[in-house]
Amino acid sequence: MKKIIIGISGASGAIYGVRMLKMLGGLKNVQTHLVVSPAGWMNIRHELDMDKPDIHALADHVHRDGDIGACIASGSYKVDGMVIAPCSVKTMASIANGICGTLIARAADVCLKERRRLVLMVRETPLHLGHIRNMALVTEIGAIVAPPVPAFYAKPQTIEDMVDQTNANILAGFGLDVQEHLNVWQGIKG
Repeated sequence: MKKIIIGISGASGAIYGVRMLKMLGGLKNVQTHLVVSPAGWMNIRHELDMDKPDIHALADHVHRDGDIGACIASGSYKVDGMVIAPCSVKTMASIANGICGTLIARAADVCLKERRRLVLMVRETPLHLGHIRNMALVTEIGAIVAPPVPAFYAKPQTIEDMVDQTNANILAGFGLDVQEHLNVWQGIKG
């Protein structure tokens, strides 16, 4: 069974984390651990009109962002990796600089030190040099920076299509079978 941590931070784009939980919930042999920051909860309510019980129902395990004693805060608890979707630049900066004041940052730090997959779906634009330097830092220590940029070659018809295509690309990197959500580039015909 694969164990995946989903972090939802305070950046706009809560739909990415929520739809990812829904995608993972439809897969066999995947267990999810969810951590949402206080600002993440604000965005979930504002952007998606969803409340905590709605989101909690999508995950197998839910942890408070302040619970530094949670199982996922230790390298001895084996997980396959973590996705922070969306990832605020504040969260990215904490991870880049080893500041583990929240469970999201600590779980990410554990993934890095244990050499487990960590994907940061950084949601900010435009970027200043400090953001770019933190992106370089987290990349150098082993994270994958994957801003949620739509793949227009997939000809998405809805926001959900765009989100699911991006999420499927991320989850495919964990070796998960998400082909039903993934429009694979076949080249231009003609």
